[in-house]
Amino acid sequence: MEFAVRGGTRWKRFAVVMVPSVAATAAIGVALAQGALAASFSVSGQSFKVSAERLEGKGFFQYGGMAEGTDLEGNKAAHPVAVSAFKTAEITKMCQSVVTPNVPVFGNISLQLTAGGNGTPVKAENLYLDVEELGANAEFKNIDIGVAAGKATKGPGIQPGTRANPYGFSQQADEAVLTKVKQKAWATTAGTFKLSGLSMKLHKGVKECY
Repeated sequence: MEFAVRGGTRWKRFAVVMVPSVAATAAIGVALAQGALAASFSVSGQSFKVSAERLEGKGFFQYGGMAEGTDLEGNKAAHPVAVSAFKTAEITKMCQSVVTPNVPVFGNISLQLTAGGNGTPVKAENLYLDVEELGANAEFKNIDIGVAAGKATKGPGIQPGTRANPYGFSQQADEAVLTKVKQKAWATTAGTFKLSGLSMKLHKGVKECY
């Protein structure tokens, strides 16, 4: 099954897992202040959680951004995010969940999607993740930290149709492997997203991936 996807690290965890220096985190903060805008669409008023046993990506690129949209009442809202991009990615045992609160009669309703758990991983190309919180074990191959975002060459580049300071901080690597992944995101976009063993279920109450 193949989808064209439109979907977006607590910062302390982000500093530990994805950027091995405090200075790098500060640099992403500067990028946000300089008008970076992530996601090529207005994000919904609901963030979502994603967990995975393993994410193996090639052509890794990361920079700071802002996911803009509305809250559930229609008011304008903006969320600072770390945009993690991959030319290609394979995700094993992926789970995605979102909770819609206060549905009349039913109360909270949870939507949970799982895929890539039967020996065939989820596969994505030109994948962009607008992440607010992240916990994982991470390993990088040939990582460059402190690259000007507009000069990064290993990943897919700044997301088309979005704004980011081309002179702002970014980092890149030939490969990135994350295990025991837990993240809260505001948007996901990809050129292609192939989900093997897809299962999608609704649950009454709160039932999240982690």
